[in-house]
Amino acid sequence: MSLDLHGKRVLIFVVAYNAETTIQSVLDRIPAELRTSDVEVLVIDDSSKDETFARGLAYDNTTSNFRLTVLRTPENQGYGGNQKLGYRYAIEHGFDIVALLHGDGQYAPEKLPDLVQPFLSGEADAVFGSRMIRKQDALKGGMPLYKWFGNQVLTRFQNYMLGSELSEFHSGYRLYATAALRQIPFERNSNDFHFDTEIIIQLVMKGLRIVELPIPTFYGDEICYVNGMKYAWDLFRTMVRAQLHSRNLLYDRKFDVASVEHTYDLKLDFQSSHTMAVAAVKPGARILDIGCGQGLVARQMAKTAAHVTAIDQYVPEKSDTPNVEFHRWDLETRHLPVDASKFDQIFLLDVIEHLKDPENFMELIRHATARKRPEIVMTTANISFYVTRLMLFFGNFNYGRKGILDRTHTRLFTFNSMCELLEQTGYKILDLQGIPAPYPKSIGDNFASRLLLRLNQLLLKVSRGLFSYQIFVRAQAKPTVEHLLAETIETSDELRKQKQVTATQAA
Repeated sequence: MSLDLHGKRVLIFVVAYNAETTIQSVLDRIPAELRTSDVEVLVIDDSSKDETFARGLAYDNTTSNFRLTVLRTPENQGYGGNQKLGYRYAIEHGFDIVALLHGDGQYAPEKLPDLVQPFLSGEADAVFGSRMIRKQDALKGGMPLYKWFGNQVLTRFQNYMLGSELSEFHSGYRLYATAALRQIPFERNSNDFHFDTEIIIQLVMKGLRIVELPIPTFYGDEICYVNGMKYAWDLFRTMVRAQLHSRNLLYDRKFDVASVEHTYDLKLDFQSSHTMAVAAVKPGARILDIGCGQGLVARQMAKTAAHVTAIDQYVPEKSDTPNVEFHRWDLETRHLPVDASKFDQIFLLDVIEHLKDPENFMELIRHATARKRPEIVMTTANISFYVTRLMLFFGNFNYGRKGILDRTHTRLFTFNSMCELLEQTGYKILDLQGIPAPYPKSIGDNFASRLLLRLNQLLLKVSRGLFSYQIFVRAQAKPTVEHLLAETIETSDELRKQKQVTATQAA
């Protein structure tokens, strides 16, 4: 009897280390329904010190009822490193599903047909065999009590940190769709045993579907190579790093699995750069919003302003607000797509830090305003924020997807360096304020976040440089010498004419 795989190709991948006494038994136990032309078995011996590789080759020479490939690493790669090789093999050889087995026989090959089913019905991107769906069965299967207890404690902690609801994080019986593996950077993961946790984090962060099915627990006389204390510490550290990465407090490339974001969320329910910018809009003003993104703040400004012109490279195709118009423009180009001298206020919200040459950009804006002297409203991240200082104290300076150390930032500012930039490029500073951290966005809008926000607001009065998450600036563009000379000549001509008229009347 064969299993209908619906045309899908399956790789049964056996990781093996010092498994000479068990490897042939594991291969024998692969169900008959999976011994088809669509299934290949891959054994990778991770530089064992015994005859694992030889036993695998011998089995291949005497068995012809399924396709078997036996490989040996040139040097030991570790449990995670060995998995990387198998998953890469599955991807490069065009398999649809890869099933992980252990060469020591701890996980039952007989369960493979059941574990493959969720892929065939389109329900899963990954399927885990869990020993803890029925927890008492794990003890009956011989799981030591300390491992049974530790498994549950660690799993509960990991579920809490990741917002998941898995019954077990620590089963090594796993199947993956290669389409899912292509979407996550599993090759950046650890070569150690916590590789399994890192790949779960990547799957969850990517929004891929994990299905758990019960499997029997078996503990025999196999040798365990896991150092329990080191494993627990590695898991704890990994979960904390993943959480900090998701909070944009540090950057870990292996957890960078989400799509690149070109837009932002509005922050109007608490004091933020958005609320301060909207409050700075002068009634009836004509506004230029540079770096507007999808125009969310521009639409809020339009409720007070007479008209808002919003420009960015990611603007909407058309405006749904009568007094808002959009222009597509790359901020790194040298010429503005509109006449800046027609505006009363120019907004640069979280823009300056993304520019390669902010000094020249600010001079470009100043020159484009001619003699208008518009007000410039700017916000930018404050690199001297206490969280960043703490990170530096502990030797970390990690760029992330968002926040002060956004990977797309090319320049970082303090209050002093921001003032120097504006003064040196020809602007008069009118107002300078600190903006608290967006705790309601970071940890949810709840009592704790509101308390932290209020505390942050109070601490801003103690030290603006230390406790400001962002810098808020209102400045005024001064006319360039060229424009001031033209204005001086024009004004002088008008005064001269007035004096001539006065002299003529007196005569």
